[in-house]
Amino acid sequence: MTNHPPIPVPCQFVDAEQYIESLLCFITSSELFQNLCGGVHILEFLTQEPDLYHALLPESWVHFFDRHCIPDILDLLLREDLSFEIPDPSVNNVEKKFDWRRDPMPPASLLEYVECIRRHSLDRTLPQHDRVASSGSGALPRHVSVGMGVKKAHEVSNLARYVDILSSELSSNYSCQISHMVDFGSGQNYLGRALASHPYNKKVIALESKQLNIDGAKGMDVTAKLAKKEAVMRNKKQHRSELYGKHYTEKTAKTTPDNPSTSSYNQLPSSMGKCSTDQQSSIQYIETIIRDGNLSSMLTQINAFQSPSTPDPSTLSPPNLMVISLHSCGNLLHHGLRSLILNPTVRAVTLVGCCYNLLTERLPALPGSPSSKLRAPNARLTEASSACDPHGFPMSNRFLKYKSAGGEGIRFNITARMMAVQAPRNWTEEDCNSFFTRHFYRALFQRVLLDKGVIDSPNQTSGSVNINENEGTASEKKPKKKEPIILGSLRKPAYASFLTYVRAAIAKLSASPSHSALVTQNLADLTDEEILSYEKKFAHKKKQLSLVWSLMAFSAQVVESAIVVDRWCWLKEQEGVKDAWVENVFDYGISPRNLVVVGVKG
Repeated sequence: MTNHPPIPVPCQFVDAEQYIESLLCFITSSELFQNLCGGVHILEFLTQEPDLYHALLPESWVHFFDRHCIPDILDLLLREDLSFEIPDPSVNNVEKKFDWRRDPMPPASLLEYVECIRRHSLDRTLPQHDRVASSGSGALPRHVSVGMGVKKAHEVSNLARYVDILSSELSSNYSCQISHMVDFGSGQNYLGRALASHPYNKKVIALESKQLNIDGAKGMDVTAKLAKKEAVMRNKKQHRSELYGKHYTEKTAKTTPDNPSTSSYNQLPSSMGKCSTDQQSSIQYIETIIRDGNLSSMLTQINAFQSPSTPDPSTLSPPNLMVISLHSCGNLLHHGLRSLILNPTVRAVTLVGCCYNLLTERLPALPGSPSSKLRAPNARLTEASSACDPHGFPMSNRFLKYKSAGGEGIRFNITARMMAVQAPRNWTEEDCNSFFTRHFYRALFQRVLLDKGVIDSPNQTSGSVNINENEGTASEKKPKKKEPIILGSLRKPAYASFLTYVRAAIAKLSASPSHSALVTQNLADLTDEEILSYEKKFAHKKKQLSLVWSLMAFSAQVVESAIVVDRWCWLKEQEGVKDAWVENVFDYGISPRNLVVVGVKG
């Protein structure tokens, strides 16, 4: 693990430093990248003026896309070998001009952009030795993998094996014997349960904010033979009589099963203690909301768990902790990284992130940036960018203070971060048909809402009162801005057609206290014929919308790479960190959020 490149840089770069400098330069200099990553939103695709598709893309790209189907274009973006020769437009060679799918070659600017995105996206290939190991002896026993699907089992088995190997390396290479694994945001504790089980037999501290998840995890610990089901002694007849009241009879006593609480996996002691028959294995759950990386308030509980028979836990030697996490959402991974610096007992961190949309923003938006030219004013964007949260993105000084022509610092708004959790390389034809249709229906419904006066034009500014300084009076107030529509998801049958979608959407909004009056008033007379006419009128826009969505998801691979690299840079900036690296720990085709960030103290 410690003998590989610090980050999985693409093969075009000789080292991490060359890659990072090129990455930062591209992010801050490519206006098209900035527009595709945060500068446009699919919801405004059919409501924005001028036409968003033609305003966003070069004319040569539009002509090329008109001639090809979306699967071919996705192949070009994601899989096509770009090493073919680009014909010189000044040379009249008909054969070379028509040698890509029996049509003209892609525009040179498009090929250049595709190559730039690929070049600045981290390599996501799982090393062959890890691929072989994950399909071999590292498979989880059935009683440990209870509740896991194929994806979760792959993630847990791979990361558990990785953590075990890393802890052994820390012992041999750093003279540090890890005593406990601290799982940040343990959820159902799939990872911790695997680590506490044979063959790893680790001590695990599971930090989780929801008691419901902790109760469920304890139940699965019983199934995994890491805890015993608590025996509850009671008078069954009296208990059933109290449970079922006057309806209880001797007949129901014969047909009614035991009270679920007597057989439920959730009925376990509040302290798991050393809950495995193997004295080297144990799990402790701590219900807590993690707001930063400081674990000092939990150290007493960890010491007590380390040796419950010791009268004074403060006399124990401090534990050596490794903070781990499988798919930490948003800032939780940042808290995990900072725990390495804020707590002397934390000796290493091994964290896999996800949900970049839940990250907060550390820097305010830059006025006049390219990403604000094609997008209407948006209250959610404004609120997120004005948070200036010190726990948010970016973490590192290198990203925070990077200077470019557009200003200082690297920024990604919530739209860019949302697109970064896509996995376009895993899209199937069925996937594409499904979510392209969903996005088209939502964008088209937005147009219906606009035409019917339920929402404001995206170009309309918010209402305000202008004060006349000479007379001290208020001028006429502009029309009050209507509340944005947040529809959310609908049931699967709603997507059978645009007609069923609109009817389901109207029904949902009509039940919303904040929207019901306006929706009922403005959409009550919307006929089926009118709905179908919208679909017919804008049918040709579906391909355009799908192309833009594909370009956004393809480009956002660089956003994810930048977020991960920023975390590595932060670790390298800390004096107490001896080693830090990033590598692939899952098969991208199974789990695309597959980059683990590791930091080790000296």
